[in-house]
Amino acid sequence: MDDERQAPRPDPAGELAQAEDADVTVRVDRVAVDGTYVRVSSIGEPGARAFVLVAGLGIASTYYERLAPHLNENGPVHALDLPGFAGVPRFRGTVTIERYADAVERVIDDLGLQDPVLVGHSMGTQVVTEVAARRPGISDLVLISPVVDSSARTVRQSAFRFLRSTLHEPAAVRWHGITAYVLCGWHWFRKVLPRMIAFPIEERAAHVQARTLIVRGEHDAMVPRDWVRRLARVFPYAVLREVVDGAHSVMHAQADAVARLAVAHVDHRIPDRGVSSLQRVRDDSTSSDLARLSAGDAWLLVKSRFIELFGMARNDDETLEAAKSAHAVAMADGDDLPVDPADRRAVVDEVAPETKER
Repeated sequence: MDDERQAPRPDPAGELAQAEDADVTVRVDRVAVDGTYVRVSSIGEPGARAFVLVAGLGIASTYYERLAPHLNENGPVHALDLPGFAGVPRFRGTVTIERYADAVERVIDDLGLQDPVLVGHSMGTQVVTEVAARRPGISDLVLISPVVDSSARTVRQSAFRFLRSTLHEPAAVRWHGITAYVLCGWHWFRKVLPRMIAFPIEERAAHVQARTLIVRGEHDAMVPRDWVRRLARVFPYAVLREVVDGAHSVMHAQADAVARLAVAHVDHRIPDRGVSSLQRVRDDSTSSDLARLSAGDAWLLVKSRFIELFGMARNDDETLEAAKSAHAVAMADGDDLPVDPADRRAVVDEVAPETKER
């Protein structure tokens, strides 16, 4: 039977390991690069393996807000805001995917990370693929919604496919996108877009020695099935998974499924059935879980997001730390993860003192 017609079934990835209490303390640092800096939002304590998360074109690291808390069982998670995105000052002069890869390498070296797991989404997959191609010591690579399909490398085709994908995105993802693109600005977006469309990710993939996991959403028109199959064949080692009901921003709306896959990939628990096998997996715990939020948590979620946007616009790292931590508390409640009462009290008192502890 053709694997595209098979009913979705549980992936051998298994369940996510959960700590007794969710880590809701977000640290925000800056790493100087090429006349500007990369903003690094970190969660979790030092450990054996760190995850480094790189978002897509114009997008802030907040796109990883639902994924990051599930990845820090083996070490910290570092989500990056690259130059020109999320209020971070832009590069001067020519901008290329290779220049963004230089910035990510600088972060890895500055933080002293040994063999981090590189995770990229959309344009971020190009950046981390370039980094992995340069660094044979990188063991694991996770590509979520890798772009751009080599058979559709025009602005018109990419725009049409992106708009088709947005029809299947939840409202929260659309809101993230709108605010992120406003912070990025049309001029910078237009400057980077042609570089993303022209970047030959399949050529750099041939130089990657890392074990690679490629994940796409079922309704992701930007990343068709035939494209990920063709891309996977170029990597020396790659496995494919498709998340049911997912679209381009699958790591947000279907965060649990993507997190399970990423952790299982790093732990060598995903069987390799060959790149022609694109197994489908289901996430029964999507963003609709946030409907369980209390009125106080819902207010905390909204208020912290606006404070975070204010902090991005002003490049105020202290404000960002407080807002991101408060948002992490509300998200943990939405995902039914326990939060240490002392951590909750410290975070809520700083950002939303009018909200009483549950």
